[in-house]
Amino acid sequence: MAPGDPPVIAIDGPSASGKGTVAQGVAGALGFHYLNSGALYRAVATTALEAGADLDHESALSDIALNLSAEFNGNAVRLGGRDVTRDLLTEAVSVAASRIAALPGVRKALLARQRAFRKPPGLVADGRDMGSVVFPDAVLKIFLTASLEARAERRHKQLMEKGMNATMAALLQDIRERDQRDTMRATAPLRKSANAVLIDTTTMSAADATAQVLALYRQAPRAP
Repeated sequence: MAPGDPPVIAIDGPSASGKGTVAQGVAGALGFHYLNSGALYRAVATTALEAGADLDHESALSDIALNLSAEFNGNAVRLGGRDVTRDLLTEAVSVAASRIAALPGVRKALLARQRAFRKPPGLVADGRDMGSVVFPDAVLKIFLTASLEARAERRHKQLMEKGMNATMAALLQDIRERDQRDTMRATAPLRKSANAVLIDTTTMSAADATAQVLALYRQAPRAP
């Protein structure tokens, strides 16, 4: 991080590891901006699905990503002025976003948009390559993980609270497949950065995980 650059806390991890909840909690406590990078990929997926685009057509999907007319306000997301916050949580969009995220052209198209979230007084960014690719100079890098079963239970609870049906068996399979796509893709695979702090949230509450990240941030060195 160069002197004068707003600090970034990068929180990466697999699906349903709790990174979004923790990142929002940390951002709220510090008064920082928040980037949910997954919402960007889901917004691209939603646009592509609505347009009937081929999810394997990298050039067309990269164009969609480059020209994405998305607006973010906290957890709310609007596409072309339309609120799509709920649409982004469907399993169809989740699966499509995971496929699209493996395309190098799409990731390149969204890179500058993600970095534009870095504004004073600071940013908390969550995703799968925040510390390794998007913000390699983050003052603190966290890698959140949890057992497969715990992650499936969290995803199931989230969907049920929003009135969406899903079975545990289907969610377990979906998360397994998503983990494989995320870790095996050629571009920006999900991995723990060498200098990231590993936090296993399997038996940890969101409040405790948030407190741990805040404590680590307060101990982290800053650029002079």
